[in-house]
Amino acid sequence: MATFMLASAAYAADSQIWSDMRIQNILGYGQEETLKLGELFTLLQSTYFYKIFLALLIGVPAVFFIHYLIIGPKVFSHEGKKIFAFTVFQRIIHLIAGIAFTILIPTGLMIVFGNYLGGGTLIEYARHLHDIATVLFAISLVPMFLFWFMDMLPTMDDVKWMFILGGYLSKEIKEIPAGKFNAGQKMWFWIASGGGLIMIITGAAMYFQDFDFGIAKALGLSQIDLLRASAIIHNVFAFAVMALFFTHVYMAAVAIKGAIHSMITGYKEHDEVKYLHSSWYKQLKKDGKV
Repeated sequence: MATFMLASAAYAADSQIWSDMRIQNILGYGQEETLKLGELFTLLQSTYFYKIFLALLIGVPAVFFIHYLIIGPKVFSHEGKKIFAFTVFQRIIHLIAGIAFTILIPTGLMIVFGNYLGGGTLIEYARHLHDIATVLFAISLVPMFLFWFMDMLPTMDDVKWMFILGGYLSKEIKEIPAGKFNAGQKMWFWIASGGGLIMIITGAAMYFQDFDFGIAKALGLSQIDLLRASAIIHNVFAFAVMALFFTHVYMAAVAIKGAIHSMITGYKEHDEVKYLHSSWYKQLKKDGKV
């Protein structure tokens, strides 16, 4: 991480965007446009993006608060035999990714609402933390993908799960068709990994700004096209990541009482697996592991 940051700083020192050529570069952008994204980018950035973020920031937690008041959490016995689910290394990688998202989302929102927060040093520090957290997430991304790729492939159980929304709209505890991971967890995995990778790439394009890597030309774009397209794509994926991250946290920490302990100890409660991951439970039973 230190090497990455130092190399970036050293490269920035030689970039024209930080030198006297900065103004000339900006003036040249209008002459180099190919996709003409200026009007769309300005409209989205000034009118829609912050409103959507605000709606998600208020709306998603509000929905879960109502769910908690009306349905409440599912409670399973924490006594008796437990089922091993996650290795130490898997839990460490998950922790790194969790820390990264816990930093990325608040700092990302601070950047989005920077004008309303007064800008200045506070937002500058938020940007630096956002960059560092991106590196943390990038470190966790590959092992996390390799750990759970096979378990996250879609199955017919996922279709059944979606039709009943995992049973979360009912207080009744009954067997839910799901493997080791349910459809909701799989959705979060693919958005976090696939969408996260796209956000790393688009975030890097914005971070390095005017560095001439030849990427824009290779794509048939001007540099300003690449920057504007990156900003638009980055924000769109951020909507999904933010909404599903809130969902993931609510499900793990609130909706299923004590579920978050599995990422601390590595063990899931017997009844939680039996009822909420019934297909996996049946397979474990068939293999003599339960």
